[in-house]
Amino acid sequence: MLYNDIIITGRRAIAKSYAKINLSLDVLGKLENGYHEVEMVMQSLTLFDLIIVDRQKYDIQIKTNCSFLPNDNRNIAFKAAEVFFEKTGIKGGAKILIHKNIPVSAGLAGGSGNAAAVLCALNLLYNAKLTDNELLSIGLELGADVPYCIMGGTKLAKGIGEVITEIAPLKKVPVLLVKPYEGISTGEIYKAIDSEKNILHPDTRAVIEAIEAGNIEKLCASMGNIMEPVTSARVPDISHIKDKMLSFGAMGSIMSGSGPTVFGIFPDVESAKHAHDYFIRKYQQVYLTSTLS
Repeated sequence: MLYNDIIITGRRAIAKSYAKINLSLDVLGKLENGYHEVEMVMQSLTLFDLIIVDRQKYDIQIKTNCSFLPNDNRNIAFKAAEVFFEKTGIKGGAKILIHKNIPVSAGLAGGSGNAAAVLCALNLLYNAKLTDNELLSIGLELGADVPYCIMGGTKLAKGIGEVITEIAPLKKVPVLLVKPYEGISTGEIYKAIDSEKNILHPDTRAVIEAIEAGNIEKLCASMGNIMEPVTSARVPDISHIKDKMLSFGAMGSIMSGSGPTVFGIFPDVESAKHAHDYFIRKYQQVYLTSTLS
């Protein structure tokens, strides 16, 4: 649980909100309610945003170190605080400060992780005693990735993201993230997948088996993202970054989420750092991190 990364001091909670990557991402179909049924293997990274939440008598305030992010309920972390007070009936407020390190709109669940951290922090600060299942239920109302972000680690997520199963922890392995300059709309990608006839589904079972066996080479050979071909057609840099990752020694490289961030898993920090030094000359958002076990 995220509680492991929350410090409480008086009326303040200090939390880490971790990035995630999709080691496997499959879309099984569109449901009648408009959501998509998915099957995803998710993995937390050591890259994190820092969230500071202070109790106050009333009102919700939010500040970030990114001038382009909204500071009202268009921000999912603000919305998380709103929903917390609505669901619990608690009369109170929150002052939220978010220091972003995770790139925005990148397929790394940065916003979802912020919402998860705020929910868990407020649950502790106000001694609301929401159960894990209640937190997950509230999280799902905010977004499909929020329940996973509340739990973190190495997980299989099914349904619309709310059916979460534990997988053996993935040992700490070096991961390099590179975000292209071009952005992408998740809704646009889902719409394109819905109309796609010949689409290649990843082998989720093979990914899980490789993780359980601790076989990183098999994991890298099995990784797949059903959204990648669709997003790559709109963001050509994705294919270029993948090819370069592999040329620098990555054991495997795919896009995370709906993109456009590409990650590579490397056999050692030295080769990952060598690739990092190349990409940082080409792109602004490049991060050398690792899996969080």
